[in-house]
Amino acid sequence: MLKNKINRTDVAVIVLTLNAGKLWVEWIQAIQQQTVLAGRYLVIDSTSEDHTAELASAAGLDVLRINPTEFNHGGTRQLAAELCPDADLLVYLTQDAILKQTDSLERILRWFDADPQVGLAYGRHLPRAEADLLECHARSFTYPAESSIRDRHSFRQMGYRAAFSSDVYAVYRARALRSIGGFPHNIIVSEDSYVAARLLLAGWKTVYAADSTVEHSHHYSLRQIFRRYFDVGVFHTTEQALMQTVGAPDQEAGTYVRSLIAYLGARRKRLLPLAALQTFIKLIGFRLGRHYQRLPHGACRLISVQKSYWQQPMFTPSSRWRSFSSVSLAVAGILPVFSPSAEVGTDFDNLKENLLQDVDSKELEY
Repeated sequence: MLKNKINRTDVAVIVLTLNAGKLWVEWIQAIQQQTVLAGRYLVIDSTSEDHTAELASAAGLDVLRINPTEFNHGGTRQLAAELCPDADLLVYLTQDAILKQTDSLERILRWFDADPQVGLAYGRHLPRAEADLLECHARSFTYPAESSIRDRHSFRQMGYRAAFSSDVYAVYRARALRSIGGFPHNIIVSEDSYVAARLLLAGWKTVYAADSTVEHSHHYSLRQIFRRYFDVGVFHTTEQALMQTVGAPDQEAGTYVRSLIAYLGARRKRLLPLAALQTFIKLIGFRLGRHYQRLPHGACRLISVQKSYWQQPMFTPSSRWRSFSSVSLAVAGILPVFSPSAEVGTDFDNLKENLLQDVDSKELEY
């Protein structure tokens, strides 16, 4: 544990988990090594079948377990925000986003300290060491080396791209989030871009903080790509009014494809056919998702990554709080607030080796 921590009692770090697998130990250790010590660390776990909750508890993080069928990308994040009423800044991470840069949180929080009109900031994603060239290009294209600040006028020049954000690693000003009504309670994916667009339209600024990095990349199969882009297509249809306001992503897609061709052409041309096939699969999945209303409900649930979206009604405040009340009784208590004490560190070190013996990484939804 690093010495001379920067105490930020106004900050809450939130992560949503489901069978986090072998990366979870690395995630916890990276959080512990940050130069910033947050006021609260909250894990909302969708009843993992591995040792995700136990490891989090051993590390001193607060843990709340929910039923997997109650998970929703917007509603569950809003629940987390409401469970951290004393936090001015809400840091959202996914279970596979590793803060290897020890001052990453410190750097991204500076944007909020410097400008009270910043409502949202998200960090730069760097590919893992084992990432292939296609994934390396995706990271470098989507997350460039230079930071940028956006406001409502950015839509004129950037269109849909101005609203891009990523809850893999993002920070929200709680006051700004409340001013737009919080996260949507029932949304299939892209709750981050949805909220970013609404913040911009409401007069807040958003920041891409390239100086604050997180290690995050995936190697998706063609089947996984198809399913993920189906969900993106569903989002663009269900949120069509917002899309019409901020602009369609069509131009951005063309720019990406041209960039990918140039990137692979200069490095490994033999990957161009695979890149073309992936692009075709993305297009088919996206277009099918755009017309999901023509498909049987069961087919949508079969194709979609987000199974819970198709099997539950829209979240309401009363139903979400009933869920919290019942779950909190079943959980072995909301655990103590994280602190870098010797006792907590010992508990975590003692447990991690035994608990990870039978843990395998699983397909991630978050």
